[in-house]
Amino acid sequence: MEYNLEKDNHAKRKFWQGNEAIAEGAIVAGCRFFAGYPITPSSEILEHLSKRLPQIGGVCVQMEDEIASLGAVIGASWAGVKAMTATSGPGFSLMQENIGYAAMTETPCVIVDVMRVGPSTGQATLASQGDVYQARYGSHCADYEIITLVPSTVKESYELIIQAFNLAEQYRTPVIFLSDGHISRMSETIEIPEKQPIINRKKPTCKDEPIFGAISDDELVPPMPFLNEGYNVLVTGSTHDQKGFRDTLNGEIHRKLVYRLANKITCNKEKIIKIEGNMPEGTEIGVVSYGSVSRAVWEAQELAEEENIKLAHLRLITLWPFPDKEVRSFISGLKNVIVPENNSGLIVREIERCTDEKTNIHSFSKIGGGEPITPSELLNLVVSLSR
Repeated sequence: MEYNLEKDNHAKRKFWQGNEAIAEGAIVAGCRFFAGYPITPSSEILEHLSKRLPQIGGVCVQMEDEIASLGAVIGASWAGVKAMTATSGPGFSLMQENIGYAAMTETPCVIVDVMRVGPSTGQATLASQGDVYQARYGSHCADYEIITLVPSTVKESYELIIQAFNLAEQYRTPVIFLSDGHISRMSETIEIPEKQPIINRKKPTCKDEPIFGAISDDELVPPMPFLNEGYNVLVTGSTHDQKGFRDTLNGEIHRKLVYRLANKITCNKEKIIKIEGNMPEGTEIGVVSYGSVSRAVWEAQELAEEENIKLAHLRLITLWPFPDKEVRSFISGLKNVIVPENNSGLIVREIERCTDEKTNIHSFSKIGGGEPITPSELLNLVVSLSR
């Protein structure tokens, strides 16, 4: 299925804020249900969809809190519609139990987290990148895998949210979309592609087909029926067999279930992972970045070139599952690698895990005040390492 720009009378050029691009991209992906609670800097997503969804037969609900928001999204997904919620750090924390429930029940849905400065209420309107580990390990007993995408531009906010829905449907899983206050609150003119590939979930072919078991060794994602269509549907967050029946004492059933939930993502990493990078010949210094910080790296590369310094760059678009193989390949042969982050230094730990003694990893962190890492700050570090 494809969304047709001309058919749906969608202007090709838009001057959008990042949050507007997320909302509009979700609509193109087929989202027809949104439940959320206002929280900066994500509130514009709720505000925008409260106007847009009723225009196209969708539903937007302001819930009493973030726990109820994701609960409503999970219910809507099982009722047969594509569903999304949006929040920021404190609300994302409240959603964690339901994220684990969505993973266990294999419920496709999208959770947008527009990151801000924490911990706790922190600096409520200011940008940060502090939720990257919460996105991966936030729900209790982290024996699950998750897909997390991170945009760096307003255009990418639009395009990646469509991909987030496609991945959620394809792998029957919650997908985390990690924006931040810089990207979501900035406005840019973007070109809207005329056609976007849209993926919808696979439904059972018969009423008694198991909906919580592998189809084969190669196909680990089972079909998903809608409620009220005559299928035998049991949905529980407890350990369950292939037909959904609870069995909380059988270790083998639990192991089989949990490993399949993980393997349906890890065994498809090459299809899921998306990165972007360049490696000029003879480069000895590289940068690994993600999200809004990547914008500073792009300009820093240009500034470094004026100083006759070659600077390699790897941008992580898929943060989880972590692109270990791609990072190792990028780091190999480099003398120094810089990892800039608007947090106290988090993903740098993953980079260090992927390196060897021949490469020096340099964490460049900046927290507080919502202050972005600047191109000149990066350039100064690059110049000092090149001496």
